[in-house]
Amino acid sequence: MAVVWRDRRDLDRPVLVVGFEGWFDVAQAATEAVRHLAGRYDAAEVAGIDAEDYFDFTARRPEIRLVGGDRVIVWPPNDCVGATTPGTGRDLLLLAGTEPHLRWRSFCDELVEIIRATRTELVITVGALADAVPHTRPPMVRGSSTNPDLAARLGLDRPSYQGPTGLIGVLHDRLDREDVPVISLRVAVPHYVANTPNPRASQALLRHLERVTGIPTGYDDLEDRISEWALQVDRAVAEDSEVAAYVRRLEAQADARLPLDLPSGDDLAAEVERFLREQHPDE
Repeated sequence: MAVVWRDRRDLDRPVLVVGFEGWFDVAQAATEAVRHLAGRYDAAEVAGIDAEDYFDFTARRPEIRLVGGDRVIVWPPNDCVGATTPGTGRDLLLLAGTEPHLRWRSFCDELVEIIRATRTELVITVGALADAVPHTRPPMVRGSSTNPDLAARLGLDRPSYQGPTGLIGVLHDRLDREDVPVISLRVAVPHYVANTPNPRASQALLRHLERVTGIPTGYDDLEDRISEWALQVDRAVAEDSEVAAYVRRLEAQADARLPLDLPSGDDLAAEVERFLREQHPDE
């Protein structure tokens, strides 16, 4: 097995939040949301998955860095960090990883080992996809779960997508077979600004994570970055009359669209907590 344990700390009924760079992380919205959480709670490394068996290093090369005068090789990271969240009743396990090139089923085995060893009760995957949405409107976040009970309680979609998938899709399938509850949160990113980091999309994911888990995510801390990002995008759009007209059409479509994001309500996190307590009645 390729799991390297660094600190087997006791986490209190953790939730694993995971996002992977790559196909399901447009504008780095998902991984930046996870990194924001890690920084907010001063998370510490718990375990990592060795890159040797899972990457084509001609496609994703390791990097040489100077650390304290020493040369260090940094391999593509897939490290889980743990964070205590006082007063919330549960802790966080966080993975802002890199989608591997090879052996996805075995890679998911490694993640299941970490989940079992840390007694993780719930997995939430976060992702971002390019869509025909305007940058001037709140990003749409969709939630889904293949667990029929969890989906019904939270008003989540049941997945209906068919076609090519990424590691997240493979991981969901594996967790279903392991009877590990898993929720997917996906944010829509404007396709015309998909190549630069999008803090507004990251904030939308963090806001919904807070609603689902009840754990404060500090999403308001991104407001300054969002203002700067929006100003830059507004200026770029204004310089091209065709793009500006296109954005106005997207705005009209967004304003006419019925809300499709997660259900509102202060009891959403409480419903998740009741569900998880029922899964572990002896704890």
